[in-house]
Amino acid sequence: HRHLAILAAAAKCTCKHVLLACCSAEIKLQKSTNAFRGKGFIIMREKKNVTFREIADYTHFSKTTISRYFNNPDSLTLENQQTIADALQKLGYKENKVAQILANGKTEFIGIIIPDLYHHYYSEMLSQILSTYETFHYKFLVFIGNKTEEIERKYIQELLAYKIEGLIILSHTISSRELASLSIPIVTIEREDKYVSSVNTDNYMGGYQAAALLARHHCDVLFHINAPGSEDTPAYGRLLGFTDFCREQQQEYQIFLREFGHTYETTLAQMQSLLEELETHYQNPKKGVFVSNDTHANVLLNLIIRKYGTLPDDYFLIGFDNSPISREAILPISTVGQQIDKIAYEAVQLLVEQMNEQKKRKPVPLETPVHKVIPPILFRRETTEK
Repeated sequence: HRHLAILAAAAKCTCKHVLLACCSAEIKLQKSTNAFRGKGFIIMREKKNVTFREIADYTHFSKTTISRYFNNPDSLTLENQQTIADALQKLGYKENKVAQILANGKTEFIGIIIPDLYHHYYSEMLSQILSTYETFHYKFLVFIGNKTEEIERKYIQELLAYKIEGLIILSHTISSRELASLSIPIVTIEREDKYVSSVNTDNYMGGYQAAALLARHHCDVLFHINAPGSEDTPAYGRLLGFTDFCREQQQEYQIFLREFGHTYETTLAQMQSLLEELETHYQNPKKGVFVSNDTHANVLLNLIIRKYGTLPDDYFLIGFDNSPISREAILPISTVGQQIDKIAYEAVQLLVEQMNEQKKRKPVPLETPVHKVIPPILFRRETTEK
């Protein structure tokens, strides 16, 4: 009965038939596990978190040295780092991220604002950015862009309220001048970037390569399908590279600029209209079509195949990005490939370098933004290589 009373007090249980079922149990106090063990069940007491003082006492280091191990490990010798690491394992230390944030004010969070997840390029880029956790050990808070400045400013303020240490922006909504006025490091990808650091593809080279590939297949007329855009955005280089090649080679060409929106339905409507125009005005010539991204190229390809059952011999099609849809399409689509994995890695690395600089006692800010340019890779697939 005395043992049952102890169990009742420990479990705070008044259910008599449960306690009576354990009447024959041999009760032992296990100091190593802080548990009461009865036949058929275990009542655990919550284990106390290991403190810096306990680690210091175990290793014979000061609490300051233990703190440096967590916040600035490079300031310790490798031998001392290993001694503390061994102690943490033996003591069963579990890292308390909340306490660490309160202690040093560093959340290890990076904010991301991305325009949408409809375009396969953006979803693949986001996936690649998130995968850098294994290398840089930063976590990410993600907002999908609203296309409205006021709303996206609220997104940024929300991210700042979570004490993010840096920001990666793919959305085009807010100017780089305004972004540069924020008090945190910022890196942009494939958007206007005059006042902030960025990582972009060499879009001009990509547009030139696309036109050259279509011309090598002896297309009579080359077409470029794109959305209206500002000349200060990196993607505008696709149009410039395409038109420069055509002019240099005296190649007949036509530019179609359309607002495609950010959904399948709006894109489909515009592509249906464009296909009708191509069929009406360019029925006989061999047509080489360069679409500004793989998502839109896939929509156009599907419309053509629905109409003809195949890609006719007078159509040659190339996209841009080398996003997954270019490989997964009903006919794998030739594309100018952005090195998305490399762009994501370089963007996070560039941001981490700036964040690490800010953590120094006397940080040295960048005098001018850093702009990295990654060359594209041309992928020839079934929509051109017939």
